[in-house]
Amino acid sequence: MMRLAVIADVHGNSDALTATLADIRTQSPDAIVNLGDCFSGPLDAARTAELLHEANITATVLGNHDRYLLGDAAQMGPSDAHAHAQLSPQTLAWIASLPPTQVIDDIFLCHATPQDDTTYWAEEITPDGTTRRAPLATIAGRAETIPHALLLCGHSHIARHIRLPDGRQLVNPGAVGCPAYTDADHVVSAGHPFASYAILDRKPLGWAVAHRHIPYESTRMANLARAAQRPDWAEALATGWITRHR
Repeated sequence: MMRLAVIADVHGNSDALTATLADIRTQSPDAIVNLGDCFSGPLDAARTAELLHEANITATVLGNHDRYLLGDAAQMGPSDAHAHAQLSPQTLAWIASLPPTQVIDDIFLCHATPQDDTTYWAEEITPDGTTRRAPLATIAGRAETIPHALLLCGHSHIARHIRLPDGRQLVNPGAVGCPAYTDADHVVSAGHPFASYAILDRKPLGWAVAHRHIPYESTRMANLARAAQRPDWAEALATGWITRHR
């Protein structure tokens, strides 16, 4: 048997990460894995880096916003630029060392999909700019080249547990630190402001999945977002919903 804690999409929210790691300790997992997008956001990337380096995390994969942090700072978006300014050369070197995918036993880890780090694995965007679960055939099609029994992804910030037709399981733990956001053509909202992660237990017939949503005091993070002129982030952190674009 094995117990696994799965985190993703911290996005520089050190207070949510602190609460998440504290809750993980109460669950006594055998391993912790991190599905990427650790720092990007108008929050506290420096403390987030300290917490991640101190935590006993077995594996971390590179998220798309982690990858953006390795580019030209002058060309970065505001969330990436804010985080980049706080990160040490040592942390940037650590980011550069992260693989885009990783395999542990029969477990496949990626940030978004096996093919790329910017496509939602289990969601699709509707014409009105909201997101919904993608058709099962689409979800399964993105897993065609991956033989592993357990498939882990983040990126959409929406907690999911989907059983594929062949019995494999796809799990998205939701976002530790960013419950809602806007992109160029759509909005994603978890519907609650809590820090999300997942605990998975290997059983004889598959993996038992428990999504955990942890309350924490988000005021400091929301104030940091407001100070950075990001009312969209402040609203998301306070409510889990978002009604305005950047």
